[in-house]
Amino acid sequence: MNLLQDIIVVDFSQFLSGPSAGLRLADMGARVIKIEKPGTGDICRQLYVSDTRIEGESTIFHAINRNKESYAADLKNPDDLEKVKKLIRKADVVLHNFRPGVMERIGLDYGVVKELNPKIVYGEVSGYGGEGPWKDLPGQDLLVQALSGLTWLSNNRDERPTPMGASVVDILAGTYLTQGILAALYKRGVDGQSVLVQVSMMEAILDFQFEVLTCHFNDGRQLPVRSQLSNGNAYIPAPYGIYKTREGYLSLAMGDIPKLAVLLDCGPLASYVDKAEWFDRRDEIKEVLAGHLLGRSADEWLAVLQPADVWCAKVMDYKDLLEQVGYKVLGMELKVKTSNGLSLKTTRCPIRVDGGVAVPDKGHRCWGSIMLLLTSSSD
Repeated sequence: MNLLQDIIVVDFSQFLSGPSAGLRLADMGARVIKIEKPGTGDICRQLYVSDTRIEGESTIFHAINRNKESYAADLKNPDDLEKVKKLIRKADVVLHNFRPGVMERIGLDYGVVKELNPKIVYGEVSGYGGEGPWKDLPGQDLLVQALSGLTWLSNNRDERPTPMGASVVDILAGTYLTQGILAALYKRGVDGQSVLVQVSMMEAILDFQFEVLTCHFNDGRQLPVRSQLSNGNAYIPAPYGIYKTREGYLSLAMGDIPKLAVLLDCGPLASYVDKAEWFDRRDEIKEVLAGHLLGRSADEWLAVLQPADVWCAKVMDYKDLLEQVGYKVLGMELKVKTSNGLSLKTTRCPIRVDGGVAVPDKGHRCWGSIMLLLTSSSD
């Protein structure tokens, strides 16, 4: 997938949000040169989301930096900084996710970089933007989830606020930055001018909640009320949620309660014929459902519900998922090489172009080709 062939990206970002943007650009064919601190490299090399390490480095580092090249430079060293500036003069995109003010202190803020390269697309991720009392707070995924209100949407009503179990804010911010960079590259192709693209993690996760925040803005600022049990969405009526069965768990999306009463042979459900009750009395309905669904296994219920076009699914863990034919035909697994050539399995880019998928063809360190770029006579 070489849609961005010949596009050069100089990536100063670390951890997940900025690197996820660089990852997607690399997946689409861009040449991404990752600037790392000599000796220790990206802090993400030591970010362990489990106890699994490859050559003393975290698996997440290799997953989110696949298909990139690395260049070690001490940005406080004038000679190294000058070499990096040479790379920037040849680049199409610069991206970073430092806190506000860091790139200014280094001497690589947008104003300086624009002077070095008047056609540059400059992308940056911050935690909370460049203004206000939060601008210097750490832009860390869990902390932004907590501040944004997101954690009050999951789990049941009487349970504690619950974060999502993945780095959703980081990846969303990186996704939005990628979108902005691609649009900026198009604009630059039209007028030849540089563009500054900025995304904050807080704005990204607020946009992610646009559906429920819009409800809050327009319903008298009422707080979302989660279901007492089987909560799936604070704003959606019964039967929406996850239910325990005799064996396994079953998820039910939006559905017709009287229809469920017939299919499940559940008499008590048949009395809830008024659709308005499906929200106002959702805890009653869910309690009836929860008790009834314990009578059979998830697979047995699916055999009844799916042929009737009821929106439902079995709740799987990773072990169950990876055994499914539906998963296997997607071909989502991908092997990449570590710095020393060992093989590591991760997920591939989900974007298909002309029926094909992106397959990495670069490792992490390509010193020779970077040095050749630095010594090239053209600026």
